[in-house]
Amino acid sequence: MATTTERDLDVLTDVVRWRARAEAFEVGAMLDYRDREMARTASVEPAMRRQIERSAICLSIGEATGLSEGQVQGRLAAASSVREKAPSVWDAFGDGVIDFGRVRDIAATIDQLKREESIARLDRLVVGYAVDHTGAELRAWLRRFVQRVEAGLAVERADDERRNRHVSIRHGADSMGTLYAYLPSHELAAIEARLRKEARRTVAHDDDRTATQREADLLVAWCNGSEAASSAVDANIAVTIPADVLAGSIAGFAESTDGRWAVPAAWVTAVVSAGSAFWHRIVTDPVTDDILSHEYLGRFSPDTLDVALRFRDGVCQSPGCMVPAERCDIDHREPWPVGPTRADNLGPLCRRHHQMKGHGVLCWSTRPPRPRKPLVVEIWRDPVNIEYAG
Repeated sequence: MATTTERDLDVLTDVVRWRARAEAFEVGAMLDYRDREMARTASVEPAMRRQIERSAICLSIGEATGLSEGQVQGRLAAASSVREKAPSVWDAFGDGVIDFGRVRDIAATIDQLKREESIARLDRLVVGYAVDHTGAELRAWLRRFVQRVEAGLAVERADDERRNRHVSIRHGADSMGTLYAYLPSHELAAIEARLRKEARRTVAHDDDRTATQREADLLVAWCNGSEAASSAVDANIAVTIPADVLAGSIAGFAESTDGRWAVPAAWVTAVVSAGSAFWHRIVTDPVTDDILSHEYLGRFSPDTLDVALRFRDGVCQSPGCMVPAERCDIDHREPWPVGPTRADNLGPLCRRHHQMKGHGVLCWSTRPPRPRKPLVVEIWRDPVNIEYAG
């Protein structure tokens, strides 16, 4: 089996950085052209003529770059926001440390923030995170940042947006159509979990439908059934709520453990007070990250511990993997029977990364855990002597 050399990976790293620098040069040239045109047209009269010439700036840039006017406008808006308000991010972009995709996500976050000190704090922190994490992880981090540094404003926006919930139906070609529901995230998560669970129950031997087809059929049955309005949602939904937020002393959010969504904590506590759900409270050891002090003697953890582990970790613990923990295997950090079946020695791995670990391509790290990654997987370039910390 061919092995990947360290030099090959270094070349790939260099290529990615060159590409980011090229993006920065391109976007910078767009900004320079726009700024020059804005200055040139400042003295154009009458005002209508000035407005028309300025409206053609994005069209001219688009013709030169092969982009649409909308794409040019989006690039200019994101770049302008970052250049003006986040100099550290802009410098990192110019150095090729981060690419334009990350810059665009950071710019969108800047537009959400209302306080100058919040934007300055973002500029100080975000580059260090962005360089070592995937785009999906960065977007989750940015969402959490907004919800934590401007929690009150974020809750207000969420409450306002909740009023826009709706369902729409669009009929399409080939006798098919689309059902679109714009709903609070915690309700969508419950629906998703119930669909996934029910569609994967024991299936009749003559049922040749795929799991996704069964999910679609279940949704139709639930919507058309007479008990739809009164039936309970059978689903385990894990959220993390800071103690001070849960106590109501400050505004804040309940965040899903897989990092995909968050809602104002009051929305979740309202469900609890209605008595329509059974709730766990899980307390973890801040040092060992253990959940239960009891040590299980068998190889396989009991269901209650599996649930707690998936609630704790949220996603597959391989770096950058965002597969929800509920779809992962529970794996021993130190192999059983040497390693105990205990929470601080267990964590979720998706089937793909679990198989890679089984073949010696991945190994559990002994380094201090990353935030929200209590168990970290290290990637080995060469199982003999070359180690790469992912």
